[in-house]
Amino acid sequence: MFSKEQFGKRLLEIRKLNHETQSDLGEAIGVAKSRVSEMENGKQTTTAEKIALICEHYKVSSDYLLGLSDDPAFR
Repeated sequence: MFSKEQFGKRLLEIRKLNHETQSDLGEAIGVAKSRVSEMENGKQTTTAEKIALICEHYKVSSDYLLGLSDDPAFR
């Protein structure tokens, strides 16, 4: 089941594993650092387009990022 909090937690975890700042991720997907912070803190989500960009950028599955799977593998 989807939750903004889990989405944010996984986004933060993936970003840190890739040694990137919120600004780095924001630049990669075309949003401000503050927007990345809101997503990571479970306050906001984002569009399907931005989710796809995040998944491509970090090579993780959207199902994992959205909490629908525990397998982060990008297929």
